[in-house]
Amino acid sequence: MTKHAHPPAPARTEMLDPRYDRLEQWPTATLLSALLDSQLDAAASVRAALPALETAMAEALPRLERGGRLFYIGAGTSGRLGLQDGVELIPTYGWPRARLVLLLAGGDAALFSPVEGAEDDEAEAVRAVQAHAPTPDDVVIGIAASGGTPYTCAAIAHAREAGSLTIGMACSPDSRLLAEAHCPVLTWTGAEVIAGSTRMKAGTAQKITLNLFSTGLMVRLGHTWRGQMVDMRLSNAKLVHRAHRMLRHLTDCTQPQAEAALKQADGSIKLATLLLRGQSVGLQPAQARSLLALCNGRLGQALERLGQPAPTQTCNG
Repeated sequence: MTKHAHPPAPARTEMLDPRYDRLEQWPTATLLSALLDSQLDAAASVRAALPALETAMAEALPRLERGGRLFYIGAGTSGRLGLQDGVELIPTYGWPRARLVLLLAGGDAALFSPVEGAEDDEAEAVRAVQAHAPTPDDVVIGIAASGGTPYTCAAIAHAREAGSLTIGMACSPDSRLLAEAHCPVLTWTGAEVIAGSTRMKAGTAQKITLNLFSTGLMVRLGHTWRGQMVDMRLSNAKLVHRAHRMLRHLTDCTQPQAEAALKQADGSIKLATLLLRGQSVGLQPAQARSLLALCNGRLGQALERLGQPAPTQTCNG
């Protein structure tokens, strides 16, 4: 008699919730209310993950301060959410493109349509990670709602073997991804209203988790000051006008002064702020650039040093 292997147990994100068995028969208002409630539950699930996120940030910061890269790795919805989070760091916080690695199972084609078998290809995941030669200063984030996506799990395992810090974000407990990562981050969302449709509740929890983690990192790395995006890249007219408003708010300058300083600073809001604040001591662009570099790009620390003798060592923090 031939023995057949039992199929693997479904992830918690794949389970059925009997409350929604007849939802097709519900009034539209009731259906929408149930979908909204599931989204609110997703947001609530992230709160329990805050200590894990804090630990992951503490581990990631020194590596990124040493020049490490940020990797985002995933498949399907989870992978696309990761790519979106990573890409937006470039214009919003001036994160260098060279320090961002985005890996999606199936490659660019998977951005717009499913690629058959891509999320199961562990060998391709290892090859993709190897191609970027991960180092101990790199921070590698793997995202998978089920926590069991072979591509993502294999990529995280390989990055860990290479010495990189690995962070696993999953919505299912006791999953492979959480076991493979140095820093497991669980947002336990449970069954979906539409069974297995993890673009819904799990996707919302992942989006929030990624937002919190990356934004927290950017704040701690000095890409903001007084709640403003002072490393924002000025890629269109709207953002130029926003930069002018920032400078008027941060320095009490006039609109013409903001425009002139931003032009003198080649579009750098941080540098323009230093120049406007340093007018009384005759601060020149080259001096402002040096001061900012000595303070590791931290505008607040550079401003504290205005009017003081030239620093002899790099600012702390």
